[in-house]
Amino acid sequence: MDEARVAALLAGVAILSSCDSTQPDRQAKLVAIGERVFLKETFNGNGRTCATCHPPGNNFTIDAAFIATLPRDDALFVAEFNPHLRKNFEKPELMRKFGLILENQDGFDDLANNFNLRGVPHTLALRTSIDSDDGPRTGWSGDGAPGDESLRSFAVGAVIQHFPKTLNRVVGMDFRLPTDAELDALEAFQLSLGRQDDLTLPLPLTGVVPARGQEIFLDDTLGKCNLCHVNAGANAAVGGSNVGNANFNTGVEDLPDQPADLTGAFVPPDDGLGTPGDGTFNTPPLVEAADSGPFFHNNSIQTIEGSVAFYNGDAFNNSPSGRFLASIDPNEIGIKLDATQVVAVAAFLRVINALENIRQSIAFLDQSMGKRHFTKKSRKELIELAVKEIKDTIRVLEGGSLHPEADPHLKEAKKLAKRAAHSLFGRRKMTKEAIRELKRARDLMVENS
Repeated sequence: MDEARVAALLAGVAILSSCDSTQPDRQAKLVAIGERVFLKETFNGNGRTCATCHPPGNNFTIDAAFIATLPRDDALFVAEFNPHLRKNFEKPELMRKFGLILENQDGFDDLANNFNLRGVPHTLALRTSIDSDDGPRTGWSGDGAPGDESLRSFAVGAVIQHFPKTLNRVVGMDFRLPTDAELDALEAFQLSLGRQDDLTLPLPLTGVVPARGQEIFLDDTLGKCNLCHVNAGANAAVGGSNVGNANFNTGVEDLPDQPADLTGAFVPPDDGLGTPGDGTFNTPPLVEAADSGPFFHNNSIQTIEGSVAFYNGDAFNNSPSGRFLASIDPNEIGIKLDATQVVAVAAFLRVINALENIRQSIAFLDQSMGKRHFTKKSRKELIELAVKEIKDTIRVLEGGSLHPEADPHLKEAKKLAKRAAHSLFGRRKMTKEAIRELKRARDLMVENS
């Protein structure tokens, strides 16, 4: 299934599942326009689109494994075949090995020396994750958009940074800027993706390890995770009040043996928010984390277990954020979890990610049986998209050896959905059976669902 279809269906499901029949069609049309711009519009630039780095078929992010599947002439690799962009536009080796994209966060005056290398954050659940008391937070450092720093303006900065034909970056020659109408549509499309609301924790989890992980996550004296990731989202509660998405210096830049550094390549330190930067980075949501790694702004850690374990180390506990947590702890401890507790928190994050994947799968399958909005072809593609989400669920759970009792139901749902996608007369029956299997799997992971 091509990327255009994937994103169109994602947007369609988000709209139809979150809005009642009285909502004007105007919003749905705006999202559809935004989907087309996101996927197809090159803005007269070097061939890239928004989906080049945020492909819908890979959870709207990229990683080394996904990059390895792309053809050599993919626009992601434009620095390898456009002579005008061969130097100081990307670092192709580090992109291919670690999924790192070059950003001139502090301006274009010294391209050879003044740059950052960052991973690609997914664009799911943006509706719940970019607002703060200090204004919108976009990009890894919270200032990814020029001007008003809004999601609407994010595309302007992206086009200037990633879409030019040459490093002169002259408007009208190297690219065109998005129109106001395109910016409105892009914002609407991106806000339609993924969860429209945060979870309400605690969940009645059935697995003893993920349930213990949830307890640790919510314990402000032990895991302390919920202080910065309220309800496993992207918003922080500092001093007892929710301040929205916030920036923190957690010491990620101080980690030794970072993968990109090990290559011997020149990788300048990333100073985070502002110019010059203050060393802080904004908080991503965690519900989608387990299947959208690598982790942190520089893709320095590959696994969800490793990312949880980071907070036990010296880099975090010696950072401003670590020292702050120690200052409010009676025992003057930042975060100190034993190995089994790290695994438990990671198991909790894997399970909530799997539950979100199941929710999406059921939504896609439900929509595939609808009589409005979808052609026969798009019904098939919706089912195929549900299959992808089921595969993600299986992969996330197997990665932590979690809920093996749910595995047969997930695999049966996948098999039924695959058959439904290619069935002429039995599609509806098999789709309903696939939904029942998904619900059985879900009910083995969380009670009263």
